[in-house]
Amino acid sequence: MSTNPKIGPVPSGPFKRLPVSRYRPAVQRDLPDRTWPDQPSTRVPLWCSVDLRDGNQALIDPMTPQRKLKMFELLCRIGYKEIEVGFPSASQTDFDFVRQLVESDLIPDDVTIQVLTQARPELIARTYESIAGADRAIVHLYNSTSPAQRRVVFQTDVEGVKQIAVDGAKLCVKETEALPGTDVRFEYSPESFTHTEMEVALDICHAVMDVWQPTADRRTVLNLPATVECYTPNVYADTIEWFLRNVRDRDAVILSLHPHNDRGTGVAAAELGVMAGADRVEGTLFGNGERTGNVDLITLAINLFSQGVDPGIDITDIDEIRRTVEYCNQLPVPERHPWGGDLVYTAFSGSHQDAIKKGLDEHERRRAEAVAAGEDPQKIHWDVPYLPIDPKDLGRTYEAVIRVNSQSGKGGVAYIMRTEHQLDLPRRLQIEFSQAVQRHTDDEGGEVLPDELWRIFSAEYLERTSDFDVVSYRIDGDEVTVTFADGRVLTGQGNGPIAGLVHALQQLDGVRDVEFRVLDYTEHAMAGGEDARAAAYVEATVMGRVLWGVGIDNNIVTASLKAVTSALARGLQSVAG
Repeated sequence: MSTNPKIGPVPSGPFKRLPVSRYRPAVQRDLPDRTWPDQPSTRVPLWCSVDLRDGNQALIDPMTPQRKLKMFELLCRIGYKEIEVGFPSASQTDFDFVRQLVESDLIPDDVTIQVLTQARPELIARTYESIAGADRAIVHLYNSTSPAQRRVVFQTDVEGVKQIAVDGAKLCVKETEALPGTDVRFEYSPESFTHTEMEVALDICHAVMDVWQPTADRRTVLNLPATVECYTPNVYADTIEWFLRNVRDRDAVILSLHPHNDRGTGVAAAELGVMAGADRVEGTLFGNGERTGNVDLITLAINLFSQGVDPGIDITDIDEIRRTVEYCNQLPVPERHPWGGDLVYTAFSGSHQDAIKKGLDEHERRRAEAVAAGEDPQKIHWDVPYLPIDPKDLGRTYEAVIRVNSQSGKGGVAYIMRTEHQLDLPRRLQIEFSQAVQRHTDDEGGEVLPDELWRIFSAEYLERTSDFDVVSYRIDGDEVTVTFADGRVLTGQGNGPIAGLVHALQQLDGVRDVEFRVLDYTEHAMAGGEDARAAAYVEATVMGRVLWGVGIDNNIVTASLKAVTSALARGLQSVAG
């Protein structure tokens, strides 16, 4: 044992090696004449969201019916036409949700729901019960086919798992014939496809096709799941190209990919698989799914957009999509997540910030020249250093980029607010508050000490008074009766104190005609003990401007109501001023 003065004792002896002999490399296809590397990477596949099935089953806290419906509405609103809405034979919750969609006529005319079922008679029958009355549906049949699954789970051979698939396919045909009025299409997945011998997977898919008899006018979806990602993306693409060369009746097949992300290359595998000829991709928004997740449909779509290709999905308000997904999944989207994270258009390096600012200035100059020449400024190609796309195209602002990056001390500001003043500011509030600090340093210069930082914060968020400040309130079920600073007493209704206060505020003169909506809310105790104060933060939109309000009080409900009126007061004063 030797000692390094900087890091302490250093073990002597050989470097410890990983037990690599326990693992085998993936089998590569013999495909010397592969064509996929020469194909364009700009073809738009058919999209199928599996957030309500794969995504939901991977959550620590599975979605409530309310969260499921909000996710379904989001998926429809941004343009997904095929949505796997659940595994209705696996749980009563999933069954009831499918029935809610059907019976309440919540499925848009151009959307097809998809339901998953194992190839077991009782589960198939239950699945068809769930979709009765739907205008159209895809029944997604699957069974595992890999050697390990055959040996460990089914304890049978290749012919045995093929028979399971064939029997399930036959029962789907029988159940479809007994379901008049519903246009049912079929999908089959040889689960664990990437761990299955390719010839075996192809043979089982052919056996299912023999039962379903697809045609060019009524195609069957063959879905090839990378249930556990085990290939490098190039081997995956070789496999897809090989499968498509050898599958029968190619014009009667929609070849679908279902990549997972165990190797961290799910997006690359999907893109190369589409280059290899796949027609369709199943995935989730921001990649939520078991283990490291499903392939990320948002990243795939924006990757296409960044190449000048319309992905057919409305991603023009990425923050609203992310907020909804975070609410439904009860999981955060990381700050560095591709395209949608809070910090992905932020550069903390001074040289990066300078290049971004100069690039934006040049872009605006080129747009102005185009307008002066009578040309369409939208045709000016985007070419700004460090920003592969224009943040505005996704609903972000330049201010978020420039403001943060012109604040080399943003991280320090957040640290002092947390350590000196016990305020753990949400990241987007950190960004907003840093602008107020920047204004102060621009005017005053010098170092901003902790006490001065608190004064700036208080003036910006805590000390703005108005006639609609809350003096007192009473909560009775879904009703909140509020006494305002000018003496008016109004009652609002909602699913909580914040919603009730917003409803009451919208009855006031000067507020009722104002577009005001709460977007996000967070809270925390400022210290331990019974006398600890609480801090509440509300992100809201006021007349189209997104900003924050803050409330501090010994009572968390009071703090939250103060945060709402803080946001409204700041918004109205910014509009007026």
